[in-house]
Amino acid sequence: MENDIFSYNYDDIQKIYYRIEMNTRCKWAKGQIEIDYHDEEWGVPLHNDRKLFEFLVLEGMQAGLSWHIILKKRQEFRKAFDNFQVQQIAKYNNLKIRQLCYNPFIIRNKKKIEAAIINANAFLNVQKEFGSFDTYIWNFVKYKPIQNSWKSYKDVPSMSQESDIISKDLRTRGFKFVGSKICYAMMQAIGMVNDHTIDCFRYKELVTNQWQ
Repeated sequence: MENDIFSYNYDDIQKIYYRIEMNTRCKWAKGQIEIDYHDEEWGVPLHNDRKLFEFLVLEGMQAGLSWHIILKKRQEFRKAFDNFQVQQIAKYNNLKIRQLCYNPFIIRNKKKIEAAIINANAFLNVQKEFGSFDTYIWNFVKYKPIQNSWKSYKDVPSMSQESDIISKDLRTRGFKFVGSKICYAMMQAIGMVNDHTIDCFRYKELVTNQWQ
């Protein structure tokens, strides 16, 4: 038969298996916005302070909500928060807070908005002390991603010993909305921990990239 598998050559079969493997990803990535984020960002080691601050704010905004909501509003957050330029946000005044609280395109939670400003100032202090927030935060994992090996996403924890330590230290430095669960979610997002399940194509890629 023309469509029989034996009519394919070795290269064709390899391409078919590769396409199947590429479609195997962490079960939480279902909608296109989650798939794009999962495939391109989640778990990739990040060392840019502006982007690190963005995730710090967004993870705090997520508290009590779904990450899907945050991803949908992400571009609006960038517009509203001056593309997460930490020095700008640290100067926000009461008028700016009111404007943000009336912005229908972001999370209009006053405590979370005020926390973003407080965290911007604390973030600047960390930069002064350590040279960069990147140097500070990655020291908690000795500048090397933690490689887990979960068979199912149900096995992935919501916090860890490291996130407990980070949360406690951030709080002593004046940061807000930095509980252990929020810190662990940030660790996953910025690649401090690889929590892709072992059957996910990104798991293999990130493990391989670490050792290159």
